[in-house]
Amino acid sequence: MTNRHYTPADTLLINFDQALRTVFGQPKTTGRPNPAVNASLADLQPSEQREAARLMRVNHTGEVCAQALYQGQALTAQLDAVRDRMDQAAIEENDHLAWCETRLKELDSHPSALNPLFYAGAFAIGALAGKAGDRWSLGFVAETEHQVVDHLSAHLRRLPEYDQASRAILEQMKEDEARHATHALAAGGARLPLPIRMLMKGVAKVMTGTTYWI
Repeated sequence: MTNRHYTPADTLLINFDQALRTVFGQPKTTGRPNPAVNASLADLQPSEQREAARLMRVNHTGEVCAQALYQGQALTAQLDAVRDRMDQAAIEENDHLAWCETRLKELDSHPSALNPLFYAGAFAIGALAGKAGDRWSLGFVAETEHQVVDHLSAHLRRLPEYDQASRAILEQMKEDEARHATHALAAGGARLPLPIRMLMKGVAKVMTGTTYWI
């Protein structure tokens, strides 16, 4: 069996379909069970429910951005092995996306209205990272995932004490993100220069600060 070679038009349509599925539809997942399936759904006070929903909305948008980054990087990756690694990581990130959306519904909330905008920006950043070379692209993945782990740790501290469902989801996400970072470095990822790492943190603050409310 030979690998299919896609035309530029095919690639454009595939990426457009992935974007629609990520932002508006049902993305392809690995089929892993939701970590919160056995968690007790405690009755939260209205203020606790609002806080949990805002935090999960931020995390949902983070997963939208992760999809866009991986898809952009896969589009411009130079080696097939790196492209395959990006595609597999993207599918695992889709699990997170689905879990966060389910939890948002349980909390009577909704995804951020800014998701299409953040998807487009993250896709462009991912494509540029891939153009810089696979070594730097993998390094970008590792740094992104390290920052996400820190971000998830902060959210776990902020969640209402009895929100075990949201906590179970974030704990599994944190474990997966740390693994993605380790794999990216093991595959040859380079440590990014400090100015780029600081810029990434600044962009992340804009995303988290806006989607917490919108």
